[in-house]
Amino acid sequence: MVLRREPTARQMRLAVELRRLRDAAGLTAREAAALLGVSSAQISQIEAGLTGVSEKRLRRLAANYSCTDEAFIDALVAVATDRTRGWWEEYRELLPTSFLDLSELEDHATFLREIQFLYVPGPLQTEDYARAIFSDRIPELPHDELELRVRHRMQRKVILEGPEPTSYEAVIHEAALRIRVGDRAASRAQLTQLLEVSEADHITVRAIPFDLDGFGGSWTAMMLAGGAVPKLDTALRDAPHAAAFIDSEAQLGVLRTLFRRVEVVSLDPQRSRDFIHRLVKEL
Repeated sequence: MVLRREPTARQMRLAVELRRLRDAAGLTAREAAALLGVSSAQISQIEAGLTGVSEKRLRRLAANYSCTDEAFIDALVAVATDRTRGWWEEYRELLPTSFLDLSELEDHATFLREIQFLYVPGPLQTEDYARAIFSDRIPELPHDELELRVRHRMQRKVILEGPEPTSYEAVIHEAALRIRVGDRAASRAQLTQLLEVSEADHITVRAIPFDLDGFGGSWTAMMLAGGAVPKLDTALRDAPHAAAFIDSEAQLGVLRTLFRRVEVVSLDPQRSRDFIHRLVKEL
């Protein structure tokens, strides 16, 4: 079997979960291989994301690891047997792999929750706003690559605008709403679009004003993407140039709690729309 040159984040997540199951069972790779009737090298390759695993072998591994969580096993099987190629594949070898992994994660997410303090979240950005962000890179991007990144960011909106849109909630600090990433016109257009999309039933936008009392949660910006089961949730730090994926249960627990706390202290959706509307009038 030909080994993968560069596994995707989704393929790596499957590999990590299988390794975690083996570790929890207290088995070595050699012992797992003997139970499955394969070489230890094959187990190592599967757990490194370098090769795939069939449904039959995955279920045998889960049984050997004494995993009885059927919903979790079914979710892993769905990842292992997924052969679809998403729209982001057209950018492979043209953009950094993290851009593609982010798009794939969003495409498979059951929900998306995001906190941003300095930028309007990527899926909610206008074209001019996104272009201004990517134009600020040092060293400057070549024109063609800049436009590729802008086009890719605009295509990410499919998760919100497609026939089966994803439930999406964004909590945005006033700093991100006020910073003029582009010029005045671009800022006004961006805030106006926020108001428009926030009217959709599946999109919730909450704002955090500067003068909000009792807010000390500005230490991180993140996105939480729901998996097919909670064990497969993923958090990430989305930045203009890359994204860091987080899948450890301990860290996910911290970030889930962070989002709940920030959500509670932020303005409710209607007050947030009123707040953003006032900012538009000031421009």
